[in-house]
Amino acid sequence: MPIRVTSGMTSMQTLSNLNRNYSNMDKMENQISTGRKLNKPSDDPVGVTYALRYRAELASNEQFQTNADAAVSWLDFTDSTMQQAQEVMKRLKELTVQASSGTVDEAGLNSIKLEVDQLKGQMTNIGNSQVRGKYIFNGQNYDKQPYVLSGTVTDYSEIDPDTGAIQYSIGDQDPFQVNTSGSEFFGASTDSDNVFKVMDNLTAALTSGDHNAVSAQLTSIESRTNKMQASLSEVGARTNRVELVQARLTDRNLNLTTLQSKTEDADIASLMIKATSAQTIYQAALKSSASIMQPSLMDFMH
Repeated sequence: MPIRVTSGMTSMQTLSNLNRNYSNMDKMENQISTGRKLNKPSDDPVGVTYALRYRAELASNEQFQTNADAAVSWLDFTDSTMQQAQEVMKRLKELTVQASSGTVDEAGLNSIKLEVDQLKGQMTNIGNSQVRGKYIFNGQNYDKQPYVLSGTVTDYSEIDPDTGAIQYSIGDQDPFQVNTSGSEFFGASTDSDNVFKVMDNLTAALTSGDHNAVSAQLTSIESRTNKMQASLSEVGARTNRVELVQARLTDRNLNLTTLQSKTEDADIASLMIKATSAQTIYQAALKSSASIMQPSLMDFMH
């Protein structure tokens, strides 16, 4: 049975084709103006799912990078602070060797004693070092100054700073510890080579003029210096690890950014060509439609 094509059917089909061509052209122009091929979920539901996943992973990776930068900052400051303490120990050893000689008179011992007192003050300042308002040698009590005398604590050698770990999340692996406790670096109150205890013993020996007692402190100075060096080496190893993690995070950020770009960003050059072609098609459709829709009722009456 033949189907009669009416002018109304022709008009509806023509308008439908024109609207489809216009919608396609408008979509491409919108992608060109925004630079994105995903402007709403309906553009590509599967692509939107991947885009959201990449964004979440990028946000997580950027937080890891921020934490890694903070960890490096802490470790670098700790490294320089520990090296300052090493310099103090080096000078303390030189003075002890000098004072242990029986040729140094009382005036010389007094001069050495005064410098030892200054070195103790310097070591105390090092023990109270802080980065970004956090005391680096007081564990999880980083908001409190570790080496402070009070009514019950009369000497720094009696102080045991907190040993809790300060940890940063720098990746998907376990949290990473960045701090070193003052009890480990300077010595606990029970350690015979506690740096403040050694200085106190040295001061007492210099005051009494006991050269043998002065010489006896050399063993403790050497012991504490070795332990400080071990802590410094550990900080260096931690720094190397964080720097490796930083490099990996940078690579991961680049990979995720590339994947996100492939999913979300529009190919402007290709879209420009397609948009020009779509515009040409649309203009041609308008002209042909005008020709088709031109006959009027009077034409049919003739």
